[in-house]
Amino acid sequence: MSLRVILRILGLLLMLFSLTMMPPILISLWFRDGAWHAFLIGIAITVLTGLLLFLPNRHERKELRIRDGFIIAAMFWTVLALFGSLPLMLFGADALSLTDAVFESFSGLTTTGATVITGIDFLPESILYYRQQLQWLGGMGIVVLAVAILPTLGVGGMALYRTEIPGPLKDSKLTPRITETAKALWYIYASLTLTCFVAYMLAGMNWFDALGHSFSTVAIGGFSTYDASIGHFDNAAIELICVGFMLISAFSFSLHFVAWREKRLTHYFQDPEARFLMLFLLGLTTVTVISLWLTDTYDTQLGLRHGLFEVVSVATTAGFAVADFSVWPGALPFLLFVAAFVGGCSGSTGGGMKVIRIILIMKQGMREVMRLIHPNAVIAVKVGKVSVPDGIAQAVWGFFSAYVMLFFLMLVGVMATGVDQVTAWSTVGSALNNLGPALGEASGHYGDMPTLAKWILVVAMLLGRLEIFTILVLFTPAFWRR
Repeated sequence: MSLRVILRILGLLLMLFSLTMMPPILISLWFRDGAWHAFLIGIAITVLTGLLLFLPNRHERKELRIRDGFIIAAMFWTVLALFGSLPLMLFGADALSLTDAVFESFSGLTTTGATVITGIDFLPESILYYRQQLQWLGGMGIVVLAVAILPTLGVGGMALYRTEIPGPLKDSKLTPRITETAKALWYIYASLTLTCFVAYMLAGMNWFDALGHSFSTVAIGGFSTYDASIGHFDNAAIELICVGFMLISAFSFSLHFVAWREKRLTHYFQDPEARFLMLFLLGLTTVTVISLWLTDTYDTQLGLRHGLFEVVSVATTAGFAVADFSVWPGALPFLLFVAAFVGGCSGSTGGGMKVIRIILIMKQGMREVMRLIHPNAVIAVKVGKVSVPDGIAQAVWGFFSAYVMLFFLMLVGVMATGVDQVTAWSTVGSALNNLGPALGEASGHYGDMPTLAKWILVVAMLLGRLEIFTILVLFTPAFWRR
């Protein structure tokens, strides 16, 4: 393990991250909200720490190994989220406590979108902007991590998808080098953000709200500049734009790369993962809208608007709101919340277990049923037209087992702090799936959760964002042996 090289990289990352606190200073000066000093102090502490890590190790140039990659991937989110919490603790009389600031920062960078803040409408503009920017940076980091880095470590949904399943990613190879791939993804991500920003402006948002919401929409984050989220605008055009960009961002960015390079869209319908997600959302929307109509929850038009928006928002793990779905009748709150466990496609900014894993789990389940009927038959699991090797099937079941085990342990941990069952399982599920909204006592915000429960949920956000194994491998003795 190249400890000094890792420290050098972390030092560089911190110094680069400090630059992201400059735009909020400009926003603060523009709006004269008086919070600029919080970002200035944050920059000073972050740069100083980065220099202390970088300078003693600046000449270290060893080639990184897979083991180093796991540490850097885990430290990237952990360290940046911790330092990202500094401005949230320093902006004035309404500044957050250490626990709440760390929770909000992790929620932003992991694009979870859960918040401990009430009265978002009254926060300084620079803090509002900073929360949205955290999600945007986190979303970009997720795409690069999922498409360019985790597959090289053999971890994550794209690792399965890239090596064994044909499609746009494997056919195009994106680009031959990680740096070039990251650059291409940056262009696509920035272009989507700019397009979303312009669309929001044309639909009636002012430039500040349009910028902030374009950041969190493309990142599938869910943070808003208002307590009422997208519902604050009560604008059908804005809701439709939001739904469109949540869908686009829930697809693999490798598909967007092919669309950008080859100027065609047919591959979206040929891709088994994207096709499954579209059909899943269509079916869930149909059930939700009809249920809202039959129970007279809304009239025909509003039922369609709210049903479509909440389904796409929750199922893609964005977490925006135009209505409080937790008070909808019957099984709808539970049904929508469980949909978030599916999440987005591999290589997207969405959370959840990822669509490709759900497809493989379903197909393996069907294979076991067929084996009961035909014990001697050799039945292959196929995605598209290609058979999936048993090794991939075992990896998916391994992920699912770890997911369930961790969910259970964290659920017990949160309940042990005095939280009721519904609130506990929904907050743990929301954090682990990087969703944001929850049911029960946390349906409005997480501010009243016990301190220990918030720290457990921070760990859940990190586990969910780094696809579990990237973190778990660090706790195995074999990882640290020479």
